[in-house]
Amino acid sequence: MSEQQKFDKATALFDQANSEDPNRVTVEGKEWPKELLYSHRMSEMLARYAPETDDAMKLAIRAQHIQRWKTPRDSYPEGRQGYFQWRTGLYKFHAETAGRLMAEAGYDAASIERAKKAVGKKALKVNPDSQLLEDVADLVFIEHYMLEFAEKHPEYSEEKWLDIVRKTWAKMSAAAQEFALSGALKLPEPLIPLIQKAVSGK
Repeated sequence: MSEQQKFDKATALFDQANSEDPNRVTVEGKEWPKELLYSHRMSEMLARYAPETDDAMKLAIRAQHIQRWKTPRDSYPEGRQGYFQWRTGLYKFHAETAGRLMAEAGYDAASIERAKKAVGKKALKVNPDSQLLEDVADLVFIEHYMLEFAEKHPEYSEEKWLDIVRKTWAKMSAAAQEFALSGALKLPEPLIPLIQKAVSGK
């Protein structure tokens, strides 16, 4: 099997897995399984931000939220500690799911482990693969989900929002920050003044 055939098979397996999402969203008149749409947005952002990325990382980035609905937040205790346990559990679940499907597609152990390390958010700020995945996820959040999140939380003060933007910004590499402000990212128009204020440090 060629490298392209392996990649195509793994991508199809990922899409098939995410197509099972019972949660649906409609964008521009088309209904999507929620996590299938998210995975396509991750791949599309990667193609814009780092088009030379190799196949193992293209798959890792597509697997960022793979079958996320299978691990709901309420399956863990309430509160901050429960939230972090949930996030840690998700990282492991996503990594294991991606690894299993990559193996089914014929990938070798080294490629699988590399992708799993990135999906599992291992060694952020140190492992360039993990940082690339974090960058793409943050860029996707800003372009596609930040405004939606803001509309769900009208009770948040400006200071709360500045804190959210700054925390997101701090997780990004300098290259991703530059990309976000270069005009290459479609910033949510109502939030542009807030984003500019947050990242200016004022």
